[in-house]
Amino acid sequence: MNVIILAAGKGERLKPLTNETPKCLVKLFGKSLLDWQIETFRKLGISDITIITGYKNESINYPNTKKIVNTRFDSTNMVETLFCAKDELKNETIISYGDIIFEEKIVQKLINSQSDMSVIVDEKWHDVWKLRFENPLNDAESMRINESGNITNLGQPVSNIDEIQGQFIGLMKFKNKGINDLKSYYDNAKKLSKNKNNPLNPTLPFENSYMTDLLNYLISVGCELKAIKIQNGWLELDSLSDYELYKNLKQTNSLKNLFSFQN
Repeated sequence: MNVIILAAGKGERLKPLTNETPKCLVKLFGKSLLDWQIETFRKLGISDITIITGYKNESINYPNTKKIVNTRFDSTNMVETLFCAKDELKNETIISYGDIIFEEKIVQKLINSQSDMSVIVDEKWHDVWKLRFENPLNDAESMRINESGNITNLGQPVSNIDEIQGQFIGLMKFKNKGINDLKSYYDNAKKLSKNKNNPLNPTLPFENSYMTDLLNYLISVGCELKAIKIQNGWLELDSLSDYELYKNLKQTNSLKNLFSFQN
Protein backbone atom coordinates (compact mmCIF):
# COMPACT_ATOMS: atom_id res chain seq x y z
CA MET A 1 0.00 0.00 0.00
CA ASN A 2 1.25 3.48 -0.82
CA VAL A 3 0.15 7.06 -0.25
CA ILE A 4 -0.06 10.12 -2.50
CA ILE A 5 -0.41 13.48 -0.72
CA LEU A 6 -1.73 16.38 -2.81
CA ALA A 7 0.26 19.33 -1.48
CA ALA A 8 0.73 21.71 -4.41
CA GLY A 9 -1.56 24.52 -3.24
CA LYS A 10 -0.72 28.08 -2.24
CA GLY A 11 -3.21 28.51 0.57
CA GLU A 12 -4.32 32.02 -0.35
CA ARG A 13 -6.86 32.13 2.47
CA LEU A 14 -4.13 31.36 5.02
CA LYS A 15 -2.07 34.46 4.27
CA PRO A 16 0.12 35.78 5.80
CA LEU A 17 1.04 32.30 7.09
CA THR A 18 1.60 31.16 3.50
CA ASN A 19 3.44 34.20 2.18
CA GLU A 20 6.72 32.26 2.26
CA THR A 21 5.45 28.80 3.19
CA PRO A 22 3.28 26.30 1.29
CA LYS A 23 -0.06 25.48 2.85
CA CYS A 24 1.00 21.95 3.78
CA LEU A 25 3.87 23.25 5.93
CA VAL A 26 1.74 25.57 8.05
CA LYS A 27 2.10 24.43 11.66
CA LEU A 28 -0.94 23.36 13.64
CA PHE A 29 -0.50 22.32 17.28
CA GLY A 30 3.27 22.49 16.91
CA LYS A 31 3.65 20.35 13.77
CA SER A 32 3.14 21.03 10.08
CA LEU A 33 0.19 19.44 8.33
CA LEU A 34 2.62 17.22 6.42
CA ASP A 35 4.33 16.21 9.67
CA TRP A 36 0.97 15.10 11.06
CA GLN A 37 0.12 13.07 7.97
CA ILE A 38 3.47 11.42 7.38
CA GLU A 39 3.80 10.43 11.05
CA THR A 40 0.31 8.92 11.02
CA PHE A 41 0.90 6.92 7.85
CA ARG A 42 4.25 5.63 9.07
CA LYS A 43 2.81 4.59 12.44
CA LEU A 44 0.40 2.41 10.47
CA GLY A 45 3.22 0.79 8.52
CA ILE A 46 2.91 2.73 5.26
CA SER A 47 6.37 3.84 4.14
CA ASP A 48 5.84 4.40 0.39
CA ILE A 49 4.80 8.06 0.44
CA THR A 50 4.73 10.46 -2.52
CA ILE A 51 4.21 14.20 -2.00
CA ILE A 52 3.02 16.24 -4.98
CA THR A 53 4.27 19.76 -4.49
CA GLY A 54 3.91 23.03 -6.37
CA TYR A 55 3.98 26.35 -4.55
CA LYS A 56 7.33 26.87 -2.75
CA ASN A 57 8.17 23.24 -3.56
CA GLU A 58 11.84 23.74 -2.70
CA SER A 59 10.89 24.06 0.98
CA ILE A 60 9.25 20.61 1.09
CA ASN A 61 11.90 18.02 1.82
CA TYR A 62 11.11 14.86 3.76
CA PRO A 63 13.59 11.98 4.00
CA ASN A 64 12.49 8.64 2.56
CA THR A 65 9.60 10.13 0.56
CA LYS A 66 9.19 10.79 -3.15
CA LYS A 67 8.54 14.32 -4.38
CA ILE A 68 6.84 15.14 -7.65
CA VAL A 69 6.37 18.78 -8.68
CA ASN A 70 3.22 20.04 -10.39
CA THR A 71 4.88 22.83 -12.35
CA ARG A 72 1.44 24.09 -13.41
CA PHE A 73 0.10 24.39 -9.85
CA ASP A 74 -0.93 27.99 -10.56
CA SER A 75 -3.29 27.02 -13.38
CA THR A 76 -4.51 23.54 -12.42
CA ASN A 77 -6.59 21.95 -9.68
CA MET A 78 -6.61 18.73 -7.62
CA VAL A 79 -7.31 16.26 -10.43
CA GLU A 80 -4.35 17.34 -12.55
CA THR A 81 -2.17 17.50 -9.44
CA LEU A 82 -3.03 13.87 -8.69
CA PHE A 83 -2.22 12.72 -12.20
CA CYS A 84 1.23 14.25 -12.03
CA ALA A 85 1.83 11.06 -10.03
CA LYS A 86 -0.02 8.69 -12.34
CA ASP A 87 2.79 6.13 -12.10
CA GLU A 88 2.38 6.07 -8.31
CA LEU A 89 -1.23 4.86 -8.63
CA LYS A 90 -0.36 1.24 -7.93
CA ASN A 91 -2.14 -1.85 -6.58
CA GLU A 92 -3.55 -0.11 -3.51
CA THR A 93 -3.14 3.65 -3.12
CA ILE A 94 -4.39 6.08 -0.50
CA ILE A 95 -4.84 9.66 -1.73
CA SER A 96 -4.94 12.54 0.73
CA TYR A 97 -5.46 16.27 0.45
CA GLY A 98 -2.48 18.12 1.91
CA ASP A 99 -4.48 20.50 4.10
CA ILE A 100 -6.03 18.02 6.56
CA ILE A 101 -4.96 16.14 9.67
CA PHE A 102 -6.63 12.97 10.94
CA GLU A 103 -6.51 10.38 13.67
CA GLU A 104 -4.93 6.97 13.05
CA LYS A 105 -8.27 5.18 13.42
CA ILE A 106 -9.60 6.96 10.32
CA VAL A 107 -6.73 5.75 8.16
CA GLN A 108 -7.10 2.29 9.69
CA LYS A 109 -10.73 2.16 8.50
CA LEU A 110 -9.52 3.05 5.01
CA ILE A 111 -6.80 0.40 5.14
CA ASN A 112 -9.35 -2.21 6.25
CA SER A 113 -11.77 -1.48 3.42
CA GLN A 114 -11.90 -4.20 0.79
CA SER A 115 -13.78 -2.05 -1.75
CA ASP A 116 -12.07 -1.04 -4.99
CA MET A 117 -12.97 2.60 -4.38
CA SER A 118 -13.31 3.86 -0.79
CA VAL A 119 -14.03 7.42 0.31
CA ILE A 120 -13.93 8.72 3.90
CA VAL A 121 -17.20 10.46 4.85
CA ASP A 122 -17.75 12.34 8.11
CA GLU A 123 -21.30 11.86 9.35
CA LYS A 124 -20.81 14.42 12.16
CA TRP A 125 -19.43 17.12 9.88
CA HIS A 126 -21.83 19.71 11.30
CA ASP A 127 -20.01 19.67 14.67
CA VAL A 128 -17.05 21.43 13.08
CA TRP A 129 -18.83 23.33 10.31
CA LYS A 130 -21.08 25.20 12.75
CA LEU A 131 -17.92 26.50 14.46
CA ARG A 132 -16.11 27.35 11.24
CA PHE A 133 -18.91 29.09 9.37
CA GLU A 134 -21.71 31.49 10.26
CA ASN A 135 -23.90 29.55 7.83
CA PRO A 136 -22.50 26.00 7.37
CA LEU A 137 -24.52 25.51 4.17
CA ASN A 138 -22.45 28.19 2.45
CA ASP A 139 -19.44 25.87 2.48
CA ALA A 140 -20.90 22.37 2.90
CA GLU A 141 -21.39 20.15 -0.15
CA SER A 142 -23.84 17.46 -1.12
CA MET A 143 -23.36 13.84 -0.07
CA ARG A 144 -25.91 11.15 -0.87
CA ILE A 145 -25.38 7.51 0.09
CA ASN A 146 -27.61 4.64 -1.01
CA GLU A 147 -28.77 1.60 0.98
CA SER A 148 -25.73 -0.37 -0.18
CA GLY A 149 -23.42 2.20 1.38
CA ASN A 150 -22.25 3.60 -1.94
CA ILE A 151 -22.02 7.32 -2.68
CA THR A 152 -24.47 8.49 -5.35
CA ASN A 153 -23.63 12.20 -5.34
CA LEU A 154 -21.07 14.47 -3.70
CA GLY A 155 -19.41 17.85 -3.85
CA GLN A 156 -22.32 19.88 -5.20
CA PRO A 157 -23.72 23.14 -3.74
CA VAL A 158 -26.67 22.57 -1.41
CA SER A 159 -29.59 24.62 -0.15
CA ASN A 160 -30.94 22.09 2.33
CA ILE A 161 -29.12 20.21 5.09
CA ASP A 162 -31.14 17.09 4.16
CA GLU A 163 -29.00 16.80 1.03
CA ILE A 164 -25.96 16.14 3.22
CA GLN A 165 -25.45 12.67 4.69
CA GLY A 166 -21.83 13.47 5.45
CA GLN A 167 -18.85 15.41 4.14
CA PHE A 168 -16.02 14.17 1.96
CA ILE A 169 -12.87 15.00 3.92
CA GLY A 170 -10.27 14.65 1.16
CA LEU A 171 -9.11 11.13 1.98
CA MET A 172 -9.76 8.07 -0.20
CA LYS A 173 -8.31 4.77 -1.39
CA PHE A 174 -8.29 2.99 -4.75
CA LYS A 175 -7.22 -0.62 -5.23
CA ASN A 176 -7.17 -3.35 -7.90
CA LYS A 177 -9.87 -2.64 -10.51
CA GLY A 178 -10.48 0.72 -8.86
CA ILE A 179 -6.98 1.87 -9.82
CA ASN A 180 -7.44 0.77 -13.42
CA ASP A 181 -10.86 2.42 -13.65
CA LEU A 182 -9.58 5.64 -12.12
CA LYS A 183 -6.81 5.87 -14.71
CA SER A 184 -8.88 4.83 -17.73
CA TYR A 185 -11.87 7.05 -16.98
CA TYR A 186 -9.57 10.00 -16.32
CA ASP A 187 -7.85 9.42 -19.66
CA ASN A 188 -11.18 9.07 -21.42
CA ALA A 189 -12.57 12.25 -19.87
CA LYS A 190 -9.45 14.18 -20.82
CA LYS A 191 -9.79 13.05 -24.44
CA LEU A 192 -13.45 14.02 -24.51
CA SER A 193 -12.59 17.44 -23.13
CA LYS A 194 -10.53 18.18 -26.24
CA ASN A 195 -13.87 18.86 -27.95
CA LYS A 196 -14.33 21.86 -25.62
CA ASN A 197 -16.76 19.95 -23.38
CA ASN A 198 -15.39 18.89 -20.00
CA PRO A 199 -17.33 15.77 -18.92
CA LEU A 200 -16.13 16.20 -15.33
CA ASN A 201 -17.58 19.70 -15.00
CA PRO A 202 -19.05 21.53 -18.04
CA THR A 203 -18.59 24.89 -16.29
CA LEU A 204 -14.80 24.54 -15.98
CA PRO A 205 -11.80 23.80 -18.21
CA PHE A 206 -10.64 20.23 -17.69
CA GLU A 207 -7.44 21.27 -15.92
CA ASN A 208 -9.46 23.16 -13.29
CA SER A 209 -11.72 20.22 -12.38
CA TYR A 210 -12.21 19.48 -8.70
CA MET A 211 -11.61 16.05 -7.18
CA THR A 212 -15.33 15.81 -6.42
CA ASP A 213 -16.00 16.38 -10.15
CA LEU A 214 -13.88 13.32 -10.95
CA LEU A 215 -15.55 11.24 -8.24
CA ASN A 216 -19.02 12.19 -9.48
CA TYR A 217 -17.93 11.27 -13.00
CA LEU A 218 -16.81 7.84 -11.80
CA ILE A 219 -20.25 7.37 -10.23
CA SER A 220 -21.96 8.45 -13.45
CA VAL A 221 -20.13 5.79 -15.49
CA GLY A 222 -21.09 3.04 -13.06
CA CYS A 223 -18.24 2.82 -10.56
CA GLU A 224 -19.11 2.05 -6.95
CA LEU A 225 -17.61 4.43 -4.39
CA LYS A 226 -17.96 2.95 -0.93
CA ALA A 227 -18.63 5.48 1.84
CA ILE A 228 -16.32 4.76 4.78
CA LYS A 229 -18.16 6.52 7.58
CA ILE A 230 -16.51 8.31 10.48
CA GLN A 231 -17.64 10.64 13.27
CA ASN A 232 -15.17 13.54 13.64
CA GLY A 233 -11.47 12.81 14.21
CA TRP A 234 -10.05 15.13 11.56
CA LEU A 235 -9.59 18.84 10.80
CA GLU A 236 -9.27 20.86 7.60
CA LEU A 237 -7.06 23.94 7.65
CA ASP A 238 -8.32 26.16 4.87
CA SER A 239 -8.31 29.72 6.21
CA LEU A 240 -6.82 32.02 8.81
CA SER A 241 -10.11 31.83 10.72
CA ASP A 242 -9.74 28.02 10.85
CA TYR A 243 -6.25 28.46 12.24
CA GLU A 244 -7.40 30.84 14.98
CA LEU A 245 -10.43 28.67 15.79
CA TYR A 246 -8.43 25.48 16.27
CA LYS A 247 -5.79 27.28 18.31
CA ASN A 248 -8.47 28.70 20.62
CA LEU A 249 -10.24 25.34 20.94
CA LYS A 250 -6.95 23.72 21.95
CA GLN A 251 -6.19 26.41 24.50
CA THR A 252 -9.64 26.10 26.09
CA ASN A 253 -9.51 22.28 26.08
CA SER A 254 -12.54 22.23 23.78
CA LEU A 255 -10.98 20.27 20.94
CA LYS A 256 -11.15 16.75 22.33
CA ASN A 257 -14.61 15.93 20.94
CA LEU A 258 -13.50 16.91 17.44
CA PHE A 259 -9.90 15.71 17.26
CA SER A 260 -7.95 13.52 19.67
CA PHE A 261 -4.18 13.68 20.06
CA GLN A 262 -4.28 10.18 21.59
CA ASN A 263 -4.67 7.82 18.65
